[in-house]
Amino acid sequence: MRREDVHADKALETTFDGALVDAMQTALVAEDPIARAVPYMLSAGTDAKSFDDLGIRGFGFAPLKLPPELDFAGMFHGVDERVPVDGLKFGVRVLDRFIDHS
Repeated sequence: MRREDVHADKALETTFDGALVDAMQTALVAEDPIARAVPYMLSAGTDAKSFDDLGIRGFGFAPLKLPPELDFAGMFHGVDERVPVDGLKFGVRVLDRFIDHS
């Protein structure tokens, strides 16, 4: 008989507001005036659950500017996963600004 392990953990959510969200939006707009930080659901593991136990809210923030014709979702974790260098440089500039002003 095959044994199946079942792991259960809490679902984690938070409101999308506050100083960190404001700092994300400010950093984005400085590089792209029409950019918007938006909340999304991540179906992967995260350390945010451990921080939540301590009362610390967590947000993922991975700015990346992709051209509309790039099928990034279709390449995600595939053998040909890639991003344009310009998109990566955009993300670095946004993160530098975010860290400097947070």
